[in-house]
Amino acid sequence: MSAPTDTVNASFDATKAEEFGGRLFEMLSSSVVVMMIDLAARTGLLDTLATGSGTSEDLATRAGLQERYVRECLGSLVTAGIVDYDATTRTYSIPAEHAACLTGGGPTDLAPMTRMATVMAPHVPAVATAFREGGGVPYEAFRPEFTVTMDLLSRGLLDGHLLQDILPTAGLVEQFRSGARVADIGCGTGHAINLMAGEFPASAFTGFDFSTEAIDAGRKEAAELGLSNATFEVRDVSTLPAGSFDVVFAIDSIHDQRDPAGVLRAVHDALAPGGTFVMIDIKANSALEDNLDNPFAPLLYGVSTLHCMTVSLALGGAGLGTVWGEQTARAMLAEAGFEVLAVHDVPDDPMDSVYVSRRD
Repeated sequence: MSAPTDTVNASFDATKAEEFGGRLFEMLSSSVVVMMIDLAARTGLLDTLATGSGTSEDLATRAGLQERYVRECLGSLVTAGIVDYDATTRTYSIPAEHAACLTGGGPTDLAPMTRMATVMAPHVPAVATAFREGGGVPYEAFRPEFTVTMDLLSRGLLDGHLLQDILPTAGLVEQFRSGARVADIGCGTGHAINLMAGEFPASAFTGFDFSTEAIDAGRKEAAELGLSNATFEVRDVSTLPAGSFDVVFAIDSIHDQRDPAGVLRAVHDALAPGGTFVMIDIKANSALEDNLDNPFAPLLYGVSTLHCMTVSLALGGAGLGTVWGEQTARAMLAEAGFEVLAVHDVPDDPMDSVYVSRRD
């Protein structure tokens, strides 16, 4: 690689440039592999591999797919070190450790994360326009695919840890058993509401979201489970009925809001005195320099640019962003009138924290 001729770059390090160019090619390769993982997950190819090895013909037949596509996709996954290939028998297999991270739908299944990338990628041109002209890309532009993706991302974690870990950590189990009025703002497809409603029949649970298809999904699941104590409402969560709840949840939803400070005040006012606010949100620091050692920081800032921040700015909002961080979160909770009791880690989720706060 030749050095620039301008005198400003007289100290140009060609070796460093070569190394960085190599890193860029690795990143480009990985970005395409992410799409291949998403394809293999969406089509059931990964699940089929997890049930047993086979040739491309065998795997295609078992998964109900076209062999030529299966073979080419597997070529990417093999050369990326995700799937194993035996050239003698022409069979493909996936190591159990890799399958645990890419299949099963549980809290360790990371395949849905790859779908997030493919959902956001088509909106890069519109975000580029917002860079130049201001504003953002509205949430409606991401629907309904984003709703489905967020459900996939959260469902495994909620199934594995909401009842078993998060509620006990927040000290809510006995209160829910006795009977409490509980809301989830930005509830998405309502799976958290339905899990809690099924476990605690003495309590009443309400999910709020402005996405009609998400609310419809929550109602459908509640009906299928025969839950009479779970209700759902399409609603702007900056306006909540005052004093109506003993506990309010916000699961990865505050940082997306047009007016996050206003929503926090609305949550405060919606709680009865002494009520509990459980906010699950991104585990990060507020200052960039304090996130340099966070291995997830590039992902988080990128997701913020391509979704969380832009959907807020599209509404003329604050554009708080995904990486608002614990320091800002604590300050905003205090300004809204909350006492932060504790901040806990989320099991099997290194990117989120649980904030347990109380209305004074």
